[in-house]
Amino acid sequence: MFVISKIFWLVAQPMSLAFLSLLVGVLMMLARLRRSGGILASLGLAVLFLSLFTTAGPYFLQILEDRFPRPSPPPSEVSCIIVLGGAFENVVIASRGGMEFNQAADRFVETVRLAKAYPSARILVSGGDGSLSGAYEGDARASRGFFEAFGIAADRVIREEASRTTFENARYTKDLLAANRLERCALVTSAYHMPRSVGLFRSNGLEVVPWAADYRTDGKVRLGFDFTQPSLNAQLATTAAKEWTGLAAYYLLGRTQTLLPQ
Repeated sequence: MFVISKIFWLVAQPMSLAFLSLLVGVLMMLARLRRSGGILASLGLAVLFLSLFTTAGPYFLQILEDRFPRPSPPPSEVSCIIVLGGAFENVVIASRGGMEFNQAADRFVETVRLAKAYPSARILVSGGDGSLSGAYEGDARASRGFFEAFGIAADRVIREEASRTTFENARYTKDLLAANRLERCALVTSAYHMPRSVGLFRSNGLEVVPWAADYRTDGKVRLGFDFTQPSLNAQLATTAAKEWTGLAAYYLLGRTQTLLPQ
């Protein structure tokens, strides 16, 4: 299932879908299947235009980000802080060493802040190598030096190094929480990723305190045209499409109880 999902997304992401639709459409028109080829090519152009020159991507990403606001007021106590991987540039680290982050770095920055606010809480880092090759360190292993740099004792940190997907994050984390007798945990992940994560944790019998980080929108996006930042629009559209596809897939597979948890 892991490999299938990776291959599927290579084709289904908006830019790939647009390119393949245009390519196949043109080939069909050259083969004198003009009507069908024209429809397919038009679909590719529509996907390309929506991704590049509208706020559709940011808008649908914002819907997910608004689903689970941070608790206010914050809880007086939590026994652990679960942070989901996906923030380290493990391919770059493997080649160059050091400590490199991507846009999701806020997940770990927020975890450090929470660790200071709740000094008795354990930290559980969930994240193995999610690449197809399986040749790199996952975030759980790569984060060792990060927490040490901020003065967080190594014995506070629990590492789950086997998971490759959000589904596995929840399943393997459940076992570690039970083994360490931890309950009432905060869950830190990107805001747009929180609905899918909470849905999977709930399906595994785990109630968590959602603690969103790594917001990509300002919360004020409306549907419309935007010709000022096509590359950013395309990036956010890809992120939104991936997350909504993941929500639908997990629901249809029976891995979550609702399509859009709240």
